[in-house]
Amino acid sequence: MGIRQGSWRLAAFLLAVVAVMGGLALARGGLYIAKHEGDTLHLADMVLRMVRGQVPHLDYVTPIGILAVAPVAGLVALGAGLGHALILAQIVLGLLLVPAILRAGTSRMQGSWPWVLGALVLVFVLALVHGEAAPSTSISMHYNRWAWAISYLVLVLALLPALPGRERPWLDGALIGLGMAALALLKMTFFAAFALPVLLALALRRERRALLAALIVGLAVAGVVTLLLGPGFWMAYLGDLLQVARSDVRPQPGSSFIGVLTEPLYRLVSILAILAVVLLRKAGQAELGLLLIVLFPAFAFVTYQNFGNDPQWIYLLALLAFVARPEPGSRHAWGVDLRDGLTAVGIAALAHGAPSLQNMIYSPLLHLRLHEASQPLGPAGSVLADIHALDSRMLALTGTASISTPDFPQLGPPPVEEGAKISDRASVLNGETLPACALATGLTAWLRAVTADLEAAGQSGAGIFVTDTLSPFWMFGDFRPLAQGAPWYYDGAPGLADADLVLVPLCPISVSSRTAALEALAASGTDLAEIRRTSLYILLGKKIP
Repeated sequence: MGIRQGSWRLAAFLLAVVAVMGGLALARGGLYIAKHEGDTLHLADMVLRMVRGQVPHLDYVTPIGILAVAPVAGLVALGAGLGHALILAQIVLGLLLVPAILRAGTSRMQGSWPWVLGALVLVFVLALVHGEAAPSTSISMHYNRWAWAISYLVLVLALLPALPGRERPWLDGALIGLGMAALALLKMTFFAAFALPVLLALALRRERRALLAALIVGLAVAGVVTLLLGPGFWMAYLGDLLQVARSDVRPQPGSSFIGVLTEPLYRLVSILAILAVVLLRKAGQAELGLLLIVLFPAFAFVTYQNFGNDPQWIYLLALLAFVARPEPGSRHAWGVDLRDGLTAVGIAALAHGAPSLQNMIYSPLLHLRLHEASQPLGPAGSVLADIHALDSRMLALTGTASISTPDFPQLGPPPVEEGAKISDRASVLNGETLPACALATGLTAWLRAVTADLEAAGQSGAGIFVTDTLSPFWMFGDFRPLAQGAPWYYDGAPGLADADLVLVPLCPISVSSRTAALEALAASGTDLAEIRRTSLYILLGKKIP
């Protein structure tokens, strides 16, 4: 792959990173999560549906690409528990990326920078937390980490010219095409954000052969997917993405787009990006500076779309600033040595991103040392038995609720105007306004209790439409997943046509999801009759005409 002589040391280092981080993660004998149990069940729902032969988008609704699920599902199908499968999938991906890291690093960078690039990419792949500054373990949003890892390699190959004597345009283009295809099948947000900057970078550098190779390989991957899954796969994928884009249940997972540019937590990031552009252009790197201008809104868009809003591109900005520095004393602007200026930008960028990066690096060790009492998500022998969650988050039911103040009406909620956003609207079932309560902890305890109660009430074997974010009862008891259902609810009434029952939580994970689902039920005209009510839920059945 055009690897320079002596790069076996880099290869050995990369394999050592995989061995250490992956080995620490596996050493615990399962996956131990300290938060995001709901996200873990969401992933389990998708994985187990695939194991049963269902295909994302065609058989169930999700905006998450098939590559986020298929590697894990394949390992579960081979007999691995879900927790082990998740960790092993990360190790396999890390190993698969090693040759691409070697090519990207040694063909574009000198000195220690290929090692830095490789370490960053593998940390994204092998971490057991998505980022942020609070030490914890969570497999939630693993696809975002994987997508950042692939994006780093694609962008390095596209943005930086090959070093003299190390040109391999057909190989580089093929790697770029594979990477972009992987992003499209992993999380479309990354593909949509980076497709134009990558095309522009190759065009500006007149890399016609690399561009042609990228297009050929990308289209070949699309062709193979179409051959295996049919042309309807792409339309179904697009439909799921559009449904999420139109949804007002969760229009954004955190700060607004403007917020990730201007809020205090991100303001320095924006300033550093602008400063890097100015310094690069002054340093004779006008082309790279222009590409960073195009990439900046793309980076911000991906950050805005990802929960936690970590600007994970900040490390790539630092790397580019270091690699593109001019020779010492060769260029100055405003009395400043531009090499020193870009060095300062790189150091500041790394310092700003250090808490999140340290959290990801440390997460496998934290996973090994997590000593709080925990228990498996599923019963012994089940595929969920090797995923453990903290007792403090699993067993105690706690929630948040609006306080009724009949003696002090001036303290009540403000009147809701027509057309108000969904988070302000009440959940109404057959004319009854349900309590504004949201579950905070105890999700798995709630699921187990409701599952046991439903089975005791003689509802085994039913398909259940749940007016909430998650509907994983089929993983906890004798129920079936809904055809065209949604492992994570965004909008409408997906799977309702296949449902026998409708379950309405009195204290859901998301009040907005419950409100949207109840409004969709009312709009569907489905005739429902209440058949059971407990302190936890209301159960309805379809009336037989």
